[in-house]
Amino acid sequence: MRRSTSAFSLVLLGAGVFLLVLAQLLARYVEPRAKRTPTDTVSTTVFEGRGSYFDTGSVSTVEDQKLTITRRVVGDVAAGERSGNAVWDVSTQIDTPKTLPLADPRKSLQWTTERWVTDRRTNLPVRCCDEKPAFEGEAYLKFPFGVEKRAYPWWDSSLGGTVPLEFDRVTRIGGQEGYRFVGSVEPTPTGTRLVPAVLVGSARPGQVAAEEWYANARIELTVEPRTGRIMNAAIAPTKTLRAPGSRKDAVTLLSSDRLEFTEATRREQVGLAAKDSGRLELLGETAPLAGGIAGGLLAAAGTVLLVRGRREPRHSAG
Repeated sequence: MRRSTSAFSLVLLGAGVFLLVLAQLLARYVEPRAKRTPTDTVSTTVFEGRGSYFDTGSVSTVEDQKLTITRRVVGDVAAGERSGNAVWDVSTQIDTPKTLPLADPRKSLQWTTERWVTDRRTNLPVRCCDEKPAFEGEAYLKFPFGVEKRAYPWWDSSLGGTVPLEFDRVTRIGGQEGYRFVGSVEPTPTGTRLVPAVLVGSARPGQVAAEEWYANARIELTVEPRTGRIMNAAIAPTKTLRAPGSRKDAVTLLSSDRLEFTEATRREQVGLAAKDSGRLELLGETAPLAGGIAGGLLAAAGTVLLVRGRREPRHSAG
């Protein structure tokens, strides 16, 4: 008797080895490179709530009004490709019932534009591409990939600095698991503004450089842990004016106990988080695991058949 090599056993062994190698490539090469902040982002998020604001028409603070914050993010793809970073142009406007119907953001209660540049892998700030402002921290419009249950320095544009956000608990939004982080900002001076002295109760004639103060009673962000996408956000900001050197607020520019993502924004962010998280899970966990198991079984079966071979009888010369 002699042994002959079976073609089927070689096919099984080859397929098994291929799947084992593919599983390692997906886990160690493809999935880590999929964890990159996109350069072609186009996104709009909307906060809504009730609060107070200073009405320049009546020169007084108007109470219990609907407030809307709209943030638009557009990726500068050309700058991103040249630099290798994520370059995002960000527009944020705060609207009252009077300004919300207006098409021109310059007529809103407050309108700011920024240009954020981050490392696509680490989410850390990068100094290039006409970045404005020069911000710090680890978390901004999103958190890093692979969010951990620890504190993160979050950049607050109104403060012009970072705020430590502590991990609060695991929660669910729209069926998607998220990590909730919370923090706050104590009343802090953020600049000055020339206003009539009488507006802030100053006895000086003419105008004075009133102090601008900012506080945020509660910052609450719920983040999808695999992608770092913010699925829900709520803030409680207060902006006031004080007379120079005073310890008391004289004018409330803006105040709200809670401004939160609208239901439509939450649904959109949860849907995007689920889609991106599922893709990363497929590349980094599901496919490598399935490929490893299937490849191991096929390689083992092919090896057994190859070793055993197929016995054939030897024919005598006579």
